Amino acid sequence: MKISELSKRTGASTRSIRHYENKKILSAVRLENDYREFEESAVERVRMIQLCLGLGLTIEQIQDLLKCEESGPEEYEVCDDVLEVYQEKEDQISKQIRALEVVKKRLNEQIVKMTERRKLKKTSK
Repeated sequence: MKISELSKRTGASTRSIRHYENKKILSAVRLENDYREFEESAVERVRMIQLCLGLGLTIEQIQDLLKCEESGPEEYEVCDDVLEVYQEKEDQISKQIRALEVVKKRLNEQIVKMTERRKLKKTSK
């Protein structure tokens, strides 16, 4: 598939897809007319890259992750590094969730107060 179709199917810009290719985390075959031709598997690869970027991973960390996924058991050192990054990200996300739960609780308390005030104001008229 051409880069425009890959872009449509994944929501990634063509510029981002070219960047992924330049960073060697996505590959394409160059045709005689110099167009890029991507395999069907590129759709899942781009989605995985987007997910990782959304989690805050760097391109370098994604490169390590891909090496880990594509490596055999003899390359566990890379996988240990990736596992550590994943665990750190999970901890960060858990902290963010806890902080958001506190904010949500306070917001709900304010909503209850404002709703009660509105009811009191309406009944006092």
